[in-house]
Amino acid sequence: MINAVVMNETDSVATVTQNISAGQNVTYALKDKTFTIKSNVDISIYHKIAIKNIKKGEEVLKYGERIGYATDDIKIGDHVHIHNLSNTK
Repeated sequence: MINAVVMNETDSVATVTQNISAGQNVTYALKDKTFTIKSNVDISIYHKIAIKNIKKGEEVLKYGERIGYATDDIKIGDHVHIHNLSNTK
């Protein structure tokens, strides 16, 4: 079941469309393919989950646009929010 949205192949995060529990599969579709990752933590509906590893200082992309920079290393399946994302580098 699809429970996350990714709009652009450059995106490093997906937006979850339901509350996600730690260990739960998160599935999204992109360009006629379906991808599944496992959540490392609980994530609230409409929050972001990393679909790529993001190094500290790297841009975080959502819907093909930069939404900020990682303030720590972020692993696939991690929650991406104000605790590890900043508007400045």
